[in-house]
Amino acid sequence: MSDRHFDQLATRFAEKIYGGAKGAIRLTVLQADLQEALPKRPLRVLDIGAGLGHMSLWLAQQGHDVTLAEPAAPMLEGARQRFAEAGQTGTFIQAPWQELLGQLTQPYDLVLCHAVLEWLAEPHAILPVLHQLTAKDGWLSLAFYNRDALIYRNLLKGHFRKMRKNDMAGEKQSLTPQQPLDPRELATALEGLWQVETQSGVRVFHDYMPVEFQARAELEALVEMELAHRRHPAFAGLGRYLHWVCRPV
Repeated sequence: MSDRHFDQLATRFAEKIYGGAKGAIRLTVLQADLQEALPKRPLRVLDIGAGLGHMSLWLAQQGHDVTLAEPAAPMLEGARQRFAEAGQTGTFIQAPWQELLGQLTQPYDLVLCHAVLEWLAEPHAILPVLHQLTAKDGWLSLAFYNRDALIYRNLLKGHFRKMRKNDMAGEKQSLTPQQPLDPRELATALEGLWQVETQSGVRVFHDYMPVEFQARAELEALVEMELAHRRHPAFAGLGRYLHWVCRPV
């Protein structure tokens, strides 16, 4: 298995991930968490696997100095266009995470690693690199595809044969991640490198709603309820993604 990049899927990715309520909820939860955690001063930010630059653009608009690293050329070009249309500047690097330590010389105040780990052949291998790229008094914003949520969704759908096979990986060319992460295994892998300061669930109920309810629900109400319940002790762990804001140890 190798790392998955999105050279041929940029348009489909944009439509599927950010074309509706799912993307709006995801961005809003991530932004709320970062607004709460970060100091009110300009930061040097590195966005690893920046995709189409949605989070990076938002941070640039807050006055931060943003570097986007993305291995897929079509995705990076989409991010450039998004920045240009918004009148914002950033630094754009086409490179996989394995090459970043050789290209970047100074650590960053904030490192974003959103929806990256689940597409890697060895998800935990990136963690020491993230640590080296983050300043000692900096932050890591880590968002990942939650294996617990995938299991629960399959249980609700009665996919018991799949459960017995214990195969949660997505199919090739699908947008279901190939390596959904067990949060307990990831927490163990973070030990000695990172202290998790806050944990939020991203889409803790939306993806479990019947489709007809999703279609009728107002986006503003969905976002409001997702924000209100993102750290609820019974619901946060059911988020399709989990968002951990971490500090270096």
